[in-house]
Amino acid sequence: MNQPVFGIVGWKNSGKTTLTVALVETLTKRGFRIATLKHAHHDFDIDHEGTDSFRHRRAGAGEIAIVSGRRWAMIHELTDEKEPTMEEMLSRLSPCDLVLIEGFKRAGHPKLECRRRASGDKAFLAASDPAIVAVAADHETEGGALPVFDLDDVDAIADFIVNHTGIARGDG
Repeated sequence: MNQPVFGIVGWKNSGKTTLTVALVETLTKRGFRIATLKHAHHDFDIDHEGTDSFRHRRAGAGEIAIVSGRRWAMIHELTDEKEPTMEEMLSRLSPCDLVLIEGFKRAGHPKLECRRRASGDKAFLAASDPAIVAVAADHETEGGALPVFDLDDVDAIADFIVNHTGIARGDG
């Protein structure tokens, strides 16, 4: 891992994606170059039926690169390969100031735990994970010795992440 990382974790429907998106918007407006890495526990597809690349993949291509003047993407079919680790995926990212990682809740990088009343009554992850360094919730919650933020206070959470990781604009 060349660039600093910080994770956003929590149970399903705890607000992870909403917070991650808001943090990306806030931090990029502050001049930071942000990358994200998201773990999905379900099958997902970024390509759809009817596109040329989908047809290439359905025909059997194991890797498909799509390139334009505005962006590029690579789709790699795992077939019989195991899922890449978080570290393997981080090594493939371009240099940046910070990588926000959504998910990978059992990994050892510094993380913030999201808690939402709507996610149901689940065990607190911070109780058994010393890598969780803060909590953000939409309700009164116990944080122990950890700082607790309002889930909607994106500026304060962004300030905490900047201070915790020690990032500075243009470091990546």
